[in-house]
Amino acid sequence: MVVRAPATSANLGPAFDAAAVALDLWNELEVREGDGVEIEGEGAGELPADGTNLAVRAYALLADPAGKRFRFVNRIPLERGLGSSAAAIALGLAAAAAADDPEELLAAGRTLEGHADNLAAALLGGVTLTWEGRIARIADTLPLEPVALVPRERTATEASRRSLPSTVPHADAAANAARAALLAAGAAAGDRDLFAAGLDDRLHEPYRPSPTLEALREELPAHARGASLSGSGPTVIAWADDAAACAAELAARFPEHDVLPLAVSPRGVL
Repeated sequence: MVVRAPATSANLGPAFDAAAVALDLWNELEVREGDGVEIEGEGAGELPADGTNLAVRAYALLADPAGKRFRFVNRIPLERGLGSSAAAIALGLAAAAAADDPEELLAAGRTLEGHADNLAAALLGGVTLTWEGRIARIADTLPLEPVALVPRERTATEASRRSLPSTVPHADAAANAARAALLAAGAAAGDRDLFAAGLDDRLHEPYRPSPTLEALREELPAHARGASLSGSGPTVIAWADDAAACAAELAARFPEHDVLPLAVSPRGVL
């Protein structure tokens, strides 16, 4: 069996812990008879090559991994806010699942991945909303194209979450609700202006300092309409009318970063 799972960008704009989008950057898992774990690409020599591997643990939630050999080809950068952990869990669940109900898989996967928004997008593809264990896919794609600006440093999600305050001012919460409504309306309607207007966030981005995000917002590339922190960072997504042109400008401005012109994937794990 061979399955593929996409990268994701969660905490989409102001939709903290609620919205995510699947991206056309894929990890692969081949499961066959045998024994052991083999990893190529991102995380080779670093990720566990035994039963403690996250994808193997996800597989074990639904099926017995004994007598199976797991071979991974990873392309999603680790600890950069592009959902590498969610992709690993999605791979394991999909390889083991006898049924493909996404909410059942989400419930199983949440025992390993506490942040359902990333996992939902990896399972379903497109643009997803999650709440109380439920998933809704609100769009196959987005009206603007994502360009990922990936710094070399890494971010540990749990450490980053500890930087967030337990309460925020009422004005910030109200502003975020309004922006999240704009974002969802723009995504569902395919409206570039509404989507771009909804990219401002006051719940998590101000508490996760990102020189890359600040620099991008101070001077947006000519073809970009806005920017957002991907997951807990450090990757920043520039939302562009023309991904290739935007990526070329970003590569010139940020030579120390990896620049990935991407597309929204309408497909999830498959």
